[in-house]
Amino acid sequence: MKKLLLSLVLALVVLAAFPAVAVADAPVNVVSSEATPQFPQAITFSLEAESATPIEDIDLEYRVHRSSVLPVSCRVDVGFNPGTTVDVSWTWNMLETGGLPPGAEVEYRWLVRDADGRLTETSPTSVQFNDTRYDWNSLSSGQITITWYEGDTSFAQQLLASALDALQRLEADIGVSLEEPATIHVYASPSDLQSALVYPQEWTGGVAFYDYGIIAIGIPPGSLGWGSRAIAHELGHLVTRQAIFGPYGYLPTWLDEGLAMDAEPDLRSDLAVYLATAIASDTLFSIRSICSSFPSDTAQASLCYAESYSAVQFLLDSYGRSKLLELLGVFKDGSTCDDALLAVYGFDLDGFNVLWRESLGLGPEPTPTPGGQGSSMPVLHIALIAIVGALGVVFVLLLVNLLLRRTT
Repeated sequence: MKKLLLSLVLALVVLAAFPAVAVADAPVNVVSSEATPQFPQAITFSLEAESATPIEDIDLEYRVHRSSVLPVSCRVDVGFNPGTTVDVSWTWNMLETGGLPPGAEVEYRWLVRDADGRLTETSPTSVQFNDTRYDWNSLSSGQITITWYEGDTSFAQQLLASALDALQRLEADIGVSLEEPATIHVYASPSDLQSALVYPQEWTGGVAFYDYGIIAIGIPPGSLGWGSRAIAHELGHLVTRQAIFGPYGYLPTWLDEGLAMDAEPDLRSDLAVYLATAIASDTLFSIRSICSSFPSDTAQASLCYAESYSAVQFLLDSYGRSKLLELLGVFKDGSTCDDALLAVYGFDLDGFNVLWRESLGLGPEPTPTPGGQGSSMPVLHIALIAIVGALGVVFVLLLVNLLLRRTT
C-alpha cells in the first residue's frame, strides 16, 4: 500500500512539473471570423487563424435556415497555403447557384485541422442576408411583420391590416392558419423588387418564398389597393404551402391559385369579366387542363385564375370547409389529383369538371377546349401529318429502288 501511495505522489509531481502534457491538444486560435453579404449576389466568408503547429486543412460548413424535411448543410474545402498563420476567404456566388430571399438567415462554422491531425470547430454563427441598399422600417402584429422604406406609417399599417384580414378569411373559409411567422418586405416598385432577385422575370411583382416564411413584393405607396390584394394573395400561397408541408406535399395549380385568391376580399373585376365571357361563350378551360400550369398568354392566364377561384368556391359552397381541409391533408400525403378528389368527394377531375360546369349553368364540355388543351387534334393537322407521312414513305421507297439498281 505504501508503494502504491508513493507511486501516485510521484505521478502527480511529474504532471505538475510538465504542464504542457495536459494542454497538448490545445485548439487552433481563431483570430477573426466573419461573413459579409453582397446583396443579392453573394456572401463572402473569411477566417484568420493561428497555431503552433502548421494548419493544413480548412473547411467551411454552412446551411440556410428554412423549412426542410431533412436539414441540408454544405461543406466547402477552402484552398490556401498551409502555415502557422492563415488568412482565408470563400465567396458563395449566388449568380451560379441561385439567390436567397431578403432577410434569409445563414448559419456557418469553420473546421480547422493542423499537421498533427487535431480538429478545431468554431461555434455556429448566423448572418442575415439583408438588403442594405435601403433604410428599412418595421411594423409587426401577431406573426406578421411588414418592412418598408418608402411611404408613411399609415401605408404600412393598412398593408398589415390587409394581411391580418387575409389570415382571418383563410381561417374562416378553409380552416388553415399561419403555422410559422411571416415577414413581408415591401419594395417601392416592381423594378426595385426585381433588382433584389437573382434572374427575375420582367413581370415579377411579388414572390412568396414558402420555405423561408418570406414574401417580397413591389408596392408603390400610391397603389395601396392593388398592394393589399397582392399581399393577401401571396400570404394565401404561404399559408396553404405551410399546411401541406412534408416530403410529398403537392397542390395542383388550380387549387393553389384558387386558395390564394380566396384570401383576397373578392374576385377582381377584370377577372370576373373574363370568367363571365367564357361562361357565356362556353369556352372555359377544363379543370384537368389547369392542374399543372397556366398558359403564357395573358388573357388565357387571367381566365385560368378566375376559373381557379370559381372552382374553389364551388367546393366550399357545395361541400364545406371541412372537406376542403381534408383535401389538403390528402395532398400533403402525396396523393395524385384524381385520387385525392375521389378519396374526399367521391369524384375525379372529370367528374369535378362536370359538376362545376353544371353549377355555372353549362352542359357537357364542348370539343375542342380553349387553346387545344385536352381537345382532339384539328382535322387539318391530322391531314397534314398524313400527307407528310405518305411523302416520307414514297421517298424511302424511291431511295431503296435507286440503291437496288446501282447494285445490279
